[in-house]
Amino acid sequence: MADVQEPLLLLPSPRHIERRGDVSTAAVSETIDPAVARPQGYQLSITPQACRITGHDAAGVFYARQTLAQLRRCFGRALPCLEIEDWPDFPARGVMLDISRDKVPTMATLFSLIDRLAEWKVNQLQLYIEHTFAYAGHEAVWRDASPMLPGEIQSLDEYCRARFIELAPNQNSFGHMERWLRHPKYLPLAEAPDGADTPWGFRWDGPFSLCPIDEKSLDLLGDLYTQLLPNFSSGLFNVGCDETFDIGQGRSGDICAERGVHEVYLEFLSRVDALVRRHGRRMMFWGDVILHQPELIPRLPRQAIALNWGYEANHPFDAEAERFAKSGAPFYVCPGTSSWCSIAGRTDNMLANQRSAAEAGLKHGAIGYLNTDWGDYGHLQYLPISYAGLAAGAAMSWCYESNRELPLADLLDAHVFEDRAKIIGSAACALGNVYQAIGKPMNNRSALFGIFVPSSTHRDPMEGITTEGLDASLAVIDSATRDLQRAKMKRPDAKLIISEFENAATMLRFACEIGKMKLDGPSVNQKRLAKNLRKIVKEHRRCWMARNRAGGLEDSIRKLAENAGSV
Repeated sequence: MADVQEPLLLLPSPRHIERRGDVSTAAVSETIDPAVARPQGYQLSITPQACRITGHDAAGVFYARQTLAQLRRCFGRALPCLEIEDWPDFPARGVMLDISRDKVPTMATLFSLIDRLAEWKVNQLQLYIEHTFAYAGHEAVWRDASPMLPGEIQSLDEYCRARFIELAPNQNSFGHMERWLRHPKYLPLAEAPDGADTPWGFRWDGPFSLCPIDEKSLDLLGDLYTQLLPNFSSGLFNVGCDETFDIGQGRSGDICAERGVHEVYLEFLSRVDALVRRHGRRMMFWGDVILHQPELIPRLPRQAIALNWGYEANHPFDAEAERFAKSGAPFYVCPGTSSWCSIAGRTDNMLANQRSAAEAGLKHGAIGYLNTDWGDYGHLQYLPISYAGLAAGAAMSWCYESNRELPLADLLDAHVFEDRAKIIGSAACALGNVYQAIGKPMNNRSALFGIFVPSSTHRDPMEGITTEGLDASLAVIDSATRDLQRAKMKRPDAKLIISEFENAATMLRFACEIGKMKLDGPSVNQKRLAKNLRKIVKEHRRCWMARNRAGGLEDSIRKLAENAGSV
């Protein structure tokens, strides 16, 4: 008989639970009743005599099954008797996975991840594409990237639909087009072929955005959309259009000087929207650019969904969401996993960022919550590093009030890593907080990542770094990973997960040693560091290929090995 006093660990935690003292092994019955709960909601009743699922709709029944599956994972066949009534805060609860910088996951990895997301009641998935779809006639752009094929997208779409997940297409369409524009065939479409100044204090070398006044830019997008969109059943389409910092610094300079950069941006966005509507889709776009001139928000294309993104604990979601809400523009809030540019994540920042997004979204009427997982500067974080952020975002977007203070480490052990020894969850959270030990806060990255990949900071990565901070970081790394080998994960990839966390920890230690070498000079054994770097690279290759395709690996290795000249 199960110990009915054992805590209920559910991911996400339901909004209403009434627990009783007996246990049940009764068979399950399922019905649909629109009078129950709300859309996507359900009631789950477990008594000694019966286990009944009643869904508001088919999605509600599916989500009740996921809750029941988690109860069985925790308790076995003898389930605690209880009554649950549950429904989501946000109608759309999405995850966006970067597959362009630089990892393109294997189909097995994607199928496995979709299963996890469905269990956590996520109902939208986007695969962020710049150049990693096999567009016919554009082979030069994706030839070495191991791109997604049309048939693969169609298979993913079908797999997602069976799990009540909408696979929404995503193709950046304005900025972040450097993977296209670096090729001679596409360079004439660039706004600033020779580069431009950025708002972050450095100069971008080479092209970045499409030129908004060149009709051939729209011709290219029209071709891409015609090839990409038929593979998806979703009526949504995320066209990106973020961070177009170079607009007005190149070919559109005269028109931007006359009309204003944001007017030119809005006109191009409106023309992109027309292309999207021609395919019967609803445009989604990143909302950062238009927020610089919020008086233009009411003029956004009707029905276009603004994606209000921000990744720091103190991001002003409340003020930005209010601007979209007051204008009547439909919008999502879009926090992140804080995994990129960190190697091991930034746990506390991630949790605060996810909470802030959920609070602002609920307060101002966001229609969705899109949790982003980027891969900037080589995608050096392994997938299990992102699990904490993906799980937390799924929980907070389902029912914020029940999950705002979620026991993350315990939930990771129970439903993500399935670790009976209850080690990996705490290790993942602790390793994800190494970024705090060094005493140098940074936006959108960790200081140790800046030391490990110097080009990611665009300034001296050693500024503000001390030996004391590096020693404190090493102590946290060692403490967090001391018991990894004692984990007892009930997962087929258990050994791989241990390897991924261990190599992440080794990368962080290496960054600390590099920092010490830069501070202390010859006292650090450079030959030993060079040997350690070779081991890191070898293990990184192995871990990469266990979950991902070969395309992009060499780009990642180049980022990882940037310190080779130093050692």
